[in-house]
Amino acid sequence: MAEKILLKKYANRRLYDTEKSKYVTLDEVAERIRNGQQVEVIDAKTKADVTAFILTQIVLEEAKNKNVLLPVPFLYMIIQYGDNVLADFFENYLQQAIKSYLAYKSSMDDQFKKWLDMGMGFSEVAQKSLMQANPFQSVFEKLSKEKKTEKKKHQE
Repeated sequence: MAEKILLKKYANRRLYDTEKSKYVTLDEVAERIRNGQQVEVIDAKTKADVTAFILTQIVLEEAKNKNVLLPVPFLYMIIQYGDNVLADFFENYLQQAIKSYLAYKSSMDDQFKKWLDMGMGFSEVAQKSLMQANPFQSVFEKLSKEKKTEKKKHQE
């Protein structure tokens, strides 16, 4: 991933991109993250790292727009058990599970593409081979020539 981009969060909830010297929206930050960049968000007044808060806010905004993020029973568990159990789960298991899923998905996509490419090449070769390997090809050619000869005789 690229270098971290430093953003400052002001009390009015605005985010300031120190690299580009301009204010940015949550959507713009999300787009940069999708493009492989990392961000670090610092509260302009307290200098506290609020990156996790801003990233959570981005996820929640996207969930609000799609009207779903996590199943309701899971949300109840988050509220019921709070930070104690879930922090460990998210940090140790969920992240690894998602990384494993993405790696597996990528390898399967690559394998499927190879199969398709191989199948396309096989299709062309198979058609040529079948045309050449027809055991009755010579018989049909001979019959076809005989019919043409007979037609010519009848026309004369």
